[in-house]
Amino acid sequence: MSLDSSSPDNFLNACASQTAVIDKPLDLVCGATLPSHSLVFEAYGTLNKAHSNAILICHALSGDHHAAGINADGKVGWWDHYIGPGKAIDTTKFFVVCPNNIGSCFGSTGPTSTDPETGQAYGHNFPSIQVRDWVESQKYLMDHLRIDCWAAVIGGSLGGMQAMCWSLAYPEKLQHAVVIAAAMKLSAQNIAFNEIARRAIKSDVEFKNGHYLDYQTTPKQGLALARMIGHLTYLSDDALGRKFGRLVNNGDLDTTGKTLGEFEVASYLNYQGDKFSQKFDASSYILITQMLDHFDLAKDYNGNAAEAFSHAQCQFLVVSFSSDWRFSPLCSEQITDSLINAGKAVSYIKIESDQGHDAFLLPNARYQKAVGLYLSRVSSKLEEIAL
Repeated sequence: MSLDSSSPDNFLNACASQTAVIDKPLDLVCGATLPSHSLVFEAYGTLNKAHSNAILICHALSGDHHAAGINADGKVGWWDHYIGPGKAIDTTKFFVVCPNNIGSCFGSTGPTSTDPETGQAYGHNFPSIQVRDWVESQKYLMDHLRIDCWAAVIGGSLGGMQAMCWSLAYPEKLQHAVVIAAAMKLSAQNIAFNEIARRAIKSDVEFKNGHYLDYQTTPKQGLALARMIGHLTYLSDDALGRKFGRLVNNGDLDTTGKTLGEFEVASYLNYQGDKFSQKFDASSYILITQMLDHFDLAKDYNGNAAEAFSHAQCQFLVVSFSSDWRFSPLCSEQITDSLINAGKAVSYIKIESDQGHDAFLLPNARYQKAVGLYLSRVSSKLEEIAL
């Protein structure tokens, strides 16, 4: 793998997706087996001769493989603020890989893929998956790319859960884990929001008890509502108030209190929901939110997070955001405390932001500097080894 997007001019044109076909059975935690599977991914930067400068980027619930640059459709990557030449995740120093995970709907094997046993789309029959399954599939991609050890595994939200899982599943296969706006398990409130979102999808008449693909339809209204619910939890009250307040699109409230127009915040959420329903698959949304609900890092370690992290060998950077109430700073502090109790090397930073959970995706100078400085030390160490 020798894609060269190390210069800014090349980088803008280097964001072509690739597909790795894994002709090896993938045994899932649920007991099912995928006889083979495909992973769509993008890669940025140049893999060095020692294959030692590779970074894995793990996407969150609705993310995809297009993390940076501008693709053929003119779409900017979802983490473009942080990945690229001279940015925090510097592609002049690192070879950066971002796959779309199994169960999703952007080209990798998932509910919309063909089930080899039936010749039809998997649909709601796609087997349940766990974060560990995503890590196992990523390990296959790692082998496909002939990378022996990641310089770092980095992710925000559900991506951070994958980074932690990597440190336990394959402790010798990563040198650093960057865990951003994540948690070791979901709170009851988070699980409740996900259940409401799934209920919205399943209540759509077009859901057809999960058989909507057979009817060549999709539960767009339910999926849009699910996204509106989820999107609202990613934002903070301050951010919503600053951006929208009580502004109304067409006029204001009249003297009788009757609404003369739609509130701009309502218009915004409706737009986000409708846009999402055009590109995401309902079965994938149900599948991945259930995966989120069932993630529990310490479950197989007597419920003891320090015991779980005792198996890790890498160093950690943990990042939280002050206004994130979906995965609050307390969640990151619990991760950090557990790592300290396990005797692991960990750095922790809380970033002041009023952007809520979405802050990990948005520009923030202190956030960028923190991640950039941490990874610059990683890069310097790699250079020392090369010498």
